Amino acid sequence: MIELELTYLAKFLPEGLIGVCEFKQMHDIYIENGGSHLNLRARKNGEKFEITRKLPVAEGDASKQTETTISLKCEEFGSLCTAKHRAVKKTRYRYPYQNMYTEVDIFEGTLQGLVVIDFEFDSEKNKHAFMKPDFCLADVTQEEWIAGGMLAGKSYEDIEKKLKRFGYQKILNF
Repeated sequence: MIELELTYLAKFLPEGLIGVCEFKQMHDIYIENGGSHLNLRARKNGEKFEITRKLPVAEGDASKQTETTISLKCEEFGSLCTAKHRAVKKTRYRYPYQNMYTEVDIFEGTLQGLVVIDFEFDSEKNKHAFMKPDFCLADVTQEEWIAGGMLAGKSYEDIEKKLKRFGYQKILNF
């Protein structure tokens, strides 16, 4: 499956997100692969379990990726948790915006304060025509360090300099 996506740092949480929108607790396990960017992820998504690999379709364009996902049993996820890995925990909200839904990820644990917003598109035309909403600060789609496999195992302090380049400020009050 091809995924067309733009990723933004949040300027603030969109109105009506907390307490209104549906959400899931997510636990991502990025399996060590010998490189700095881990692209094989086992995920506990609510009560579902899956393993996913995302790879860019073209070098240098993270907005278009091939995504392969396989469903797992709980026991299989548990077995993968014993492999050498780095983890990320977050709450993902499904937020309605214009004629689509967006995913608002509020990171937990050592990445607390980081909020990232993903918009998925059904066509290149819609992706290119998209106008950034006021609750988004900066497009970080092409920033490799913001990918889940790069964030895994890091703390907010580890990425704080990179966030400051975009004028990002921790979001903690919600």
